[in-house]
Amino acid sequence: MSAGTYTPRPGAAPLPRMIAAQAALETRMLLRNGEQLLLTVVIPTLLLVLFSAVDIVDTGTGEPVDFLAPGVLALAVMSTAFTGQAIATGFERRYGVLKRLGASPLPRWGLMAAKTVSVLVTEVLQIVLLTVIAFALGWSPQGSPFAVLLLLALGTVAFSGLGLLMAGTLKAEATLAAANLVFLLLLVGGGVIVPLDKFPDTVQSVLGLLPISALSDGLRDVLQHGTAMPWGDAAVLAVWAVLGLGAAARFFRWE
Repeated sequence: MSAGTYTPRPGAAPLPRMIAAQAALETRMLLRNGEQLLLTVVIPTLLLVLFSAVDIVDTGTGEPVDFLAPGVLALAVMSTAFTGQAIATGFERRYGVLKRLGASPLPRWGLMAAKTVSVLVTEVLQIVLLTVIAFALGWSPQGSPFAVLLLLALGTVAFSGLGLLMAGTLKAEATLAAANLVFLLLLVGGGVIVPLDKFPDTVQSVLGLLPISALSDGLRDVLQHGTAMPWGDAAVLAVWAVLGLGAAARFFRWE
């Protein structure tokens, strides 16, 4: 008796295909979530349009959009890599989704890789949308695209590590509250809309060490002032990236 032929062939799919499939699922789930869309698309877009069109905050000389666009790009990265990922992963952990996926043929590091790919895809969509809107508002960016991409990559890694750390250590409800609170606090005090020089000198030195401040100021130095590469801001982001990912890898609990 000859062995039968089975279609589809039994067994796990190749690892790259599993990661790609999980990343596509993660992206679809994120884009279908109304709260996530509010954080990742609606709020950054409204802030960019409102504060560019209405003279509410003193952004210095030049067009307001030239100051605001880099800060809103930084906010978009934070909203996806930190706030959105922390909330989604926190509830997946609570409902046992992560535990079940961890027992599947997809290894745990592959699941995290898929989540990272999903974050990057979402960020690309955000940046394209916000860039188009900024150009329509009269934005005139300068500087090196390589410097911009490096800052965005460092910011993504830093915020992603911090988001996973929060999701893997706090309860889901606490993650929801803390992530939204941090989002609001950093929106106000992270140099996104309000320039850091509007704060007292002692406060400026502390706020300047935050990842959102380093990302927004670094992007602003490049895109508004034409700086080749703001290495100080890049170093701050790199330190946050190492600390965040290291702590997440050490303390993340899957159940």
